[in-house]
Amino acid sequence: MATAKNKKSSTVSSKVLKLKNFDPNSPGLKGANVFGLPFSTEESSIVLVPVPWEATVSYGGGTSDGPEAILEASAQVDLYHSEFPELWKQGIAMTAIPKALYKKSKLAKKSAAKIIAAFADGKSPEKDAKLKAIQTKVNEASAIMISEVEAEVTKWLDLGKLVGMVGGDHSTPLGFFNALAKKYKNFGILQIDAHMDLRNAYEGFTYSHASIMYNALQIKQVSKLVQLGIRDYCAEEQVFALANKKRVNVFTYADVRKSQYEGANWRVICKKVIEALPEYVHVSFDIDGLDPKLCPHTGTPVPGGFEFHEITYLLSELAKSKKKIISFDLNEVGPGKDDWDGNVGARMLFHLCGVLAKSNGLIK
Repeated sequence: MATAKNKKSSTVSSKVLKLKNFDPNSPGLKGANVFGLPFSTEESSIVLVPVPWEATVSYGGGTSDGPEAILEASAQVDLYHSEFPELWKQGIAMTAIPKALYKKSKLAKKSAAKIIAAFADGKSPEKDAKLKAIQTKVNEASAIMISEVEAEVTKWLDLGKLVGMVGGDHSTPLGFFNALAKKYKNFGILQIDAHMDLRNAYEGFTYSHASIMYNALQIKQVSKLVQLGIRDYCAEEQVFALANKKRVNVFTYADVRKSQYEGANWRVICKKVIEALPEYVHVSFDIDGLDPKLCPHTGTPVPGGFEFHEITYLLSELAKSKKKIISFDLNEVGPGKDDWDGNVGARMLFHLCGVLAKSNGLIK
């Protein structure tokens, strides 16, 4: 029987051979992993966990197909990154997209649609036993998803991998946060998003995509939440943010642009965002933080939003700072009839991998 030492040696030898034989200038190989790379998860420094889930979607749908769309589009991403030219050599691999979870999401979404329709008709599950049972079923399904994500992320963290997650709607990283809470005594979340996501059990769903940051703040190890790009939120969320201002720092899109109109430059604004973060940082990226022209099929698009390179600049500055990026999630990519959303998502994913690798000293 092969020992763990022999297995590790074999993995290293396999990666060395692949590095020698792989041509990064060629088109992505058929059947290759993410970005057309030949590496297995064992051979890779960065492991991406796909979570095809959107049970509680309340507007546009399709984000459960986001991981597949990003994976397919990633083969078209050139591996030479001007900022991180050696990134691909570290190895990046995505685990298999879990088909069983995808099917569970479809079923839970059908059930959730009945609850959403009931609310629209002025009906409350609290006064209807059948609706309450359906609501409970959806919450239980979401809880299972969260548990599965936590277990998967924990496995790769324990193996010493840097981990990123590809959703799915924005409810998906809660299990990731739970896994990080077992590894870090405290960490912060940099949320790039059009929405606060601070609603308590939106539409009666405990684990709604609109409740992810409310739920994250129930984890005591989450010491700080810094929100950037917020431009659509309700009074309940505003009250919650103000009541928790020691842990929640909000940079609304309107305030950011106002500062720029009055003379502040993007570098100065990025510096303020980074200064608000604690030492260890998880980046939680909802693609609707970008201008909708870049992600037109995301679940809940909102006018406004950042340009692609504004965000990559921010992330790069964060990676160069004294703060440490420990992980990330990328969510809410909703593929349309063409490859545009997946293409944008894949290129942002590559940059996220780059800043994660740089922040952890794997590349210069």
